[in-house]
Amino acid sequence: MKILGIDSSGLVASVAITEDDTLLGEYTLNYKKTHSQTLLPMLDELREMLELDLDSVDAIAVAAGPGSFTGLRIGSATAKGLGLALNKPLVAVPTVDALAFNLWGNKSFICPIMDARRNQTYTGLYYFGEKNEFHTVVKQCAVDIHEIIEKINAYERPVTFLGDGVPVFKDVIAQELKVPYEFAPAGMNRQRAGALCLLGAQLLKEHKEVSAADFRPDYLRLSQAERERMEAQKDK
Repeated sequence: MKILGIDSSGLVASVAITEDDTLLGEYTLNYKKTHSQTLLPMLDELREMLELDLDSVDAIAVAAGPGSFTGLRIGSATAKGLGLALNKPLVAVPTVDALAFNLWGNKSFICPIMDARRNQTYTGLYYFGEKNEFHTVVKQCAVDIHEIIEKINAYERPVTFLGDGVPVFKDVIAQELKVPYEFAPAGMNRQRAGALCLLGAQLLKEHKEVSAADFRPDYLRLSQAERERMEAQKDK
């Protein structure tokens, strides 16, 4: 089974192609350019290097949120457009789950943290079992950083952090966390479409695909503009 993965949910843009258990190619860019500038050229270059006929893809795995509102919209529009044009199903992979899946085989708790501004983080808590089955302890959510730290402390188990929230919340973690912890190294501490494809393949086996027309990203919370509009309406 051949899967195209697209992740533009955070600061990183990443595309990948997997076939069964093989990663055929991956293009990941963590740079200041906007995803609207990079995502399609990255995909086109990967396709060209692999001499890939996109019609041979069985499904498109897309980071479904939460994350950057703009990034999610760009990734969503790209995946939906390809799905509709190629008549391929989409696999909506929760962003935080896919980020945790980067650390496949890690035996501590895994806590992805994405910076959601205003001391908020998109996060969750996961671990891999004895046979590397993927378990969710805390489903992906948008919470205050102090809240997820409290939950980790309550479990009293070592934890590995990753994500673009690490440099933002590093000092808070050092001050408040009471269990052993570490930070994932550079090669696996940001979104990677290869991991997205692998988790997407599992979801596809569970028949959790959706049509391109029906796919909607999961923002988990209102955008800043929507929040400001609601606050303005309350003041009237």
